[in-house]
Amino acid sequence: MSVAKNIEITSTSEVGFEDAIKKGIAKASETINNIKGAWVKEQKVRVSEGEVVEYNVMMIVTFVLD
Repeated sequence: MSVAKNIEITSTSEVGFEDAIKKGIAKASETINNIKGAWVKEQKVRVSEGEVVEYNVMMIVTFVLD
């Protein structure tokens, strides 16, 4: 039997949403083992002077407990 847990994380990037997702998963995997998937719950951008300057994602990350 396996038991999984979900956590919510946010990540940002100046490049794009895909980069923010990859950075968030990479950082989470430094301290969390057995990550099995993620659901992107929300995407937002920060705008300055009419330009998008930051991409933000909120994700639900699922991992299996040891």
